[in-house]
Amino acid sequence: MTSRPLQTALMGAALAILCRDAPAQQYQIDPGHTSPNFEADHMGLSITRGKFTKTTGSVTLDRAAQTGHADIVIDATSLDFGNAILNARAREADMFDTGQFPTIAYHGKAIEFAGGQPVAVDGELTLLGVTRPVRLTLSHFKCIDHPRLKREVCGAEASARINRLHFGLRYPPYAPEVKLAIQIEAIKSND
Repeated sequence: MTSRPLQTALMGAALAILCRDAPAQQYQIDPGHTSPNFEADHMGLSITRGKFTKTTGSVTLDRAAQTGHADIVIDATSLDFGNAILNARAREADMFDTGQFPTIAYHGKAIEFAGGQPVAVDGELTLLGVTRPVRLTLSHFKCIDHPRLKREVCGAEASARINRLHFGLRYPPYAPEVKLAIQIEAIKSND
């Protein structure tokens, strides 16, 4: 008969081996439940808020190794301020220049874990052809077995602050600091 401490140690070792050999999981961004939002101070008078309505990409998570990465592509032409005149103006060459730069990309090189959960992503944002490091902080992360899709779906709330001038977005009269808030859901790929 095996002692209780030995059984526990053997089970722990077996679980560690299984987890180590478990493959990383791939998730596809759900464009209907993903919304990159941003806001900037407008001349100290008000806060201008906008969002992008078309986002694609994938996230890879290796929970056992506590690593991962993400590749997100935003359709810059889907820019929406809730105002048709401002939408058209923002697409012009001196702002988002969507004719020359129709996409915005984020390459998350490393997902940081704490307590077994993703808490941040270190990566690079490419906007207006300029690529700079941007760290996303995750204030929420949760995965569920989706009752309708019959697959695992993970969701997160990510945020960051960037200086728009560093990306060449110089159009006044907005403050240089832009707050990003990204709601994201991703569906596990079929095995």
